[in-house]
Amino acid sequence: MTSIKAPRVTKAARTVRSSRARILPPSFHEDRRASIAEAAYFKAQRRGFAPGHELEDWLAAEEEVDQRLMGEGRAS
Repeated sequence: MTSIKAPRVTKAARTVRSSRARILPPSFHEDRRASIAEAAYFKAQRRGFAPGHELEDWLAAEEEVDQRLMGEGRAS
C-alpha cells in the first residue's frame, strides 16, 4: 500500500492562513465604501463636477480613506 504525504506548507500558504484570521466584518467594507464614495463626491464637487475624472476621483479617494484607516490601525 502506498502512503500519501500531506502537501508541504509553504511560507506563502502560512501567510494566507494567518491573514484569514483577520477577516473584517461586512460592516467595515460597507463603511469603507461609503467613505470612499463621499470623498470622491467632494473631489468632484471641488472640480465643479466636470466629467471625465470619475475614476481618478474614486482612486484618489480610495487612497485617502485607506491611509486614514491604516492610521487608525483598522485596515489590513
